[in-house]
Amino acid sequence: MKPTHSVLAQSPFAPNTLVSAGTLEVRLAGGPEEIAASQRLRYRVFYEEMSAVPTAAMQAARRDFDALDEHCDHLLVIDHAKPADEAVVGTYRLLRHDVAERAGGFYSSSEFDLSPLSNVAEGERRFLELGRSCVHPDYRTQGTILLLWRGITIYTARHRLSFMFGCASLPGTDPAPLAVPLSFLHANFLAPEEIRVRALPERYIAMDRIPADRIDRRAALRSLPPLIKGYLRLGCYIGNGAVIDPQFGTTDVFILLPVGRIGEKYLSHFDRTAAVGDRLSPLRVAGEG
Repeated sequence: MKPTHSVLAQSPFAPNTLVSAGTLEVRLAGGPEEIAASQRLRYRVFYEEMSAVPTAAMQAARRDFDALDEHCDHLLVIDHAKPADEAVVGTYRLLRHDVAERAGGFYSSSEFDLSPLSNVAEGERRFLELGRSCVHPDYRTQGTILLLWRGITIYTARHRLSFMFGCASLPGTDPAPLAVPLSFLHANFLAPEEIRVRALPERYIAMDRIPADRIDRRAALRSLPPLIKGYLRLGCYIGNGAVIDPQFGTTDVFILLPVGRIGEKYLSHFDRTAAVGDRLSPLRVAGEG
C-alpha cells in the first residue's frame, strides 16, 4: 500500500536537501518513514539481488535493519518522478565518531581492530563510518553515483570530518577465488603502518595470497567491485587482512579514506554537468542558489 502522506512526495525539494539534479535529489532521511524506505531498498539489493541471509524479523518486514540504524544519518537518493513508495533509489548509512561513542561503537569494530586510528593526530580524529551502500539496479549510472558522492562530500565538509572509513565487500566467502583482487589491494594500497587497521585476530584472512610481482594488474582491476574501484580513485587506503561475513555472503576489506587525499581531479566532476540516466541536468547544491 502506498503511504498517503509520504514526505518522499514533497516538492519542491525538502529543506534538508544536499544536492539535486533533474528529478533526483540527495538528502538526509527526515524521519522513520524515509529510514524505512532506505531499509527496504537495502533488503531488495542485499537479500533479494545478492546472497545475504535475512533474519526472520527482516524477512517478515522485508527491510534490512540493525541496532545502529536509529543512531545513524541515512543519505538518500530520491527520484521524484517515481511513485512515493518507490522513490528511494540509493542510500548510504553515515555514522559520525561523536555519535558512535554514544551508540556503543562503530559497525566496523565487529570485524576490524580500529585502535590504530588513535594514532591519528588528536585534532584530526573526526571520523565518519560509511556503510550499507546500495543503489537500485536501474540507477547504477555514473551520474547517480557522482550525485551520491557529492552529497557525502557536502556532509563531510559541514561536519568538518577528516577521515571516512568502513567495510567494503567482495562477493563470496571463499578467499581462494579472490586471491588476485585481495593480493592486489594488499600489495598496492596498504595504509601507513601507524594507522593500519587490522582484521580481528579470530577473523583474520590473509590478503597477500599471490607474490606482488606475479599479480596481473589489469585482471585485478577488472575483478574489483565498482564501489572499491571508486574508493581507490578517491585515494583510499586498505587495512591489513580481510574478514568473511557469512550473513552477507561476502569477504570484507577495510577502507580508510583521509578526506585530504581525495583527488582534486575527481572532485571536479562534482561541479560539472552530471549525467543522470540518459538526461543531462546541472547539479544544484543546497545553499548555492
